[in-house]
Amino acid sequence: MPEDTTVRVPSQSEFDPWLRLWEGYNSFYKRAGPTAVPDEVTRMTWDRFFDPSEPVHALVAVRDGKLVGLVHYIFHRNTTMLGPNCYLQDLFTDETTRGKGIGRALINAVYDRAKAAGAIRVYWHTHETNETAMKLYDKVAEHSGFVMYRKNF
Repeated sequence: MPEDTTVRVPSQSEFDPWLRLWEGYNSFYKRAGPTAVPDEVTRMTWDRFFDPSEPVHALVAVRDGKLVGLVHYIFHRNTTMLGPNCYLQDLFTDETTRGKGIGRALINAVYDRAKAAGAIRVYWHTHETNETAMKLYDKVAEHSGFVMYRKNF
């Protein structure tokens, strides 16, 4: 992890700086206009991070007193393993800090928490056009070869 960066759990008072990153993440994936994440979902997501009964968690990267990255992850059961799995759902770094080890630090922090929770695996998806991120992902994990399908309702 870069020496001047800290990865930690966000505090409830950090909603606004987290929201700036969250909106950047959603903008990156072109979730705007009719595909935007509704405000009530954003607020519920934030609230879930602070509910100990929820399997949804967040970490933030802080550099020079400013939030510069976020990662959200979820623990869940699996039908082919005894231990839980950890799904790294969202990862985003501020554009000004890309290429400085923030993404790697956030992924490694999730790895640490997953191991501590007894997880067997950490996995995630990314869009096939996210070539910059995939260069990092190829260094910190293995490509499983699986293709994701989904149907929205």
